[in-house]
Amino acid sequence: MKIQVAGPGCARCQATERNVINACAELDLAADISHLRDPREYAALGVRVTPAVIVDGKILVSGKVPTVEELKTMLAALRQAGT
Repeated sequence: MKIQVAGPGCARCQATERNVINACAELDLAADISHLRDPREYAALGVRVTPAVIVDGKILVSGKVPTVEELKTMLAALRQAGT
């Protein structure tokens, strides 16, 4: 699973990245996590409002900092759908 956090590196974007890392750890989910800081890069993926969480090319969250619990719910559903 490839997870990208999109945002310029502000406090909200950093909090989102931490929450993604924590959610993956709690789910024992092996994921390739990266942070896209270049507006051109994440705009090309369809992100208009940051922070955003993109999983395997699909925008799951945009414009808010998702909680660890929200992320766990989303990621667990995606993992289940992928099996």
